[in-house]
Amino acid sequence: MARSLASILYKGIAAVPAASSTVSGSFYQRINRFSTSVPSDSDTHEDFRPTTKVTSDISLKDIVEQDIKENPVMIYMKGVPELPRCGFSALAVRVLREYNVPLGSRNILEDLELKNAVKSFSHWPTFPQIFINREFVGGSDIILNMHQTGELKEKLKADTEKQQ
Repeated sequence: MARSLASILYKGIAAVPAASSTVSGSFYQRINRFSTSVPSDSDTHEDFRPTTKVTSDISLKDIVEQDIKENPVMIYMKGVPELPRCGFSALAVRVLREYNVPLGSRNILEDLELKNAVKSFSHWPTFPQIFINREFVGGSDIILNMHQTGELKEKLKADTEKQQ
């Protein structure tokens, strides 16, 4: 029985045209419509490459400085807090949400230039990048470690006392 079922499935799969064939249709056109072309970003998988750019008259460094100044807790991440696009970003958001602090964020997947500006600003190569009280703290592994040792609670407590 199992062998005959496998044989039927194999024959059914073999009958489907290969993806490399010249299949055209609205499904494939929709996929291409949302694709991006940023070949120079070698450290990002093509699924996570930026699709839009931040447009403004101020420099990207100024945007980063303004974000950090205006948000006691700022995270530059892949995706947004409501829908992280990588496990490290999801972990960082989950840890920070344990403290019920307002969380500013930017999706670095939207703009390669912003992503590079944040890397230059912090001198840190990976994401997410978390700033607390205008100070670069680190990524998800550092935030998790600080959470486990109680250091993050103290840092966030000190931050809220400074704001009052």
